[in-house]
Amino acid sequence: MQLIPASPEGALDAAEEAVDLLLDSGRTPGDVLVITTGEQHPWAAHELSFGESAYWAQHDAGDDVFYADAALAARAASRPVVVVAVNGGPEAAAVTALSAAHSRAGALLIVCGDPQRINSVLGAGV
Repeated sequence: MQLIPASPEGALDAAEEAVDLLLDSGRTPGDVLVITTGEQHPWAAHELSFGESAYWAQHDAGDDVFYADAALAARAASRPVVVVAVNGGPEAAAVTALSAAHSRAGALLIVCGDPQRINSVLGAGV
């Protein structure tokens, strides 16, 4: 597990930078799942505007980075790398996201957010 310290307001940007670095280092886009705890990633919001069927079809295709919020993360399949942006939301969303991420990360789990909050959530049994 890798922790990238960031404020709730900066966690999504930190996650995007982590994804860019992963892709630049040779990871394929289909290797990466990004989970948010607060506001949805703009990609997820845009894709969901076309309906859940189209959104999940892109997930199932597995050829691009997939973005899901904590409430949908349990439905996402495992991927080699999972990035979590702890970008606000209730404590339960952070617990859900970190639990889902931990069980779905095949090789690497990257968590972007406030280290104190993350450690508190991890101490809650994740």
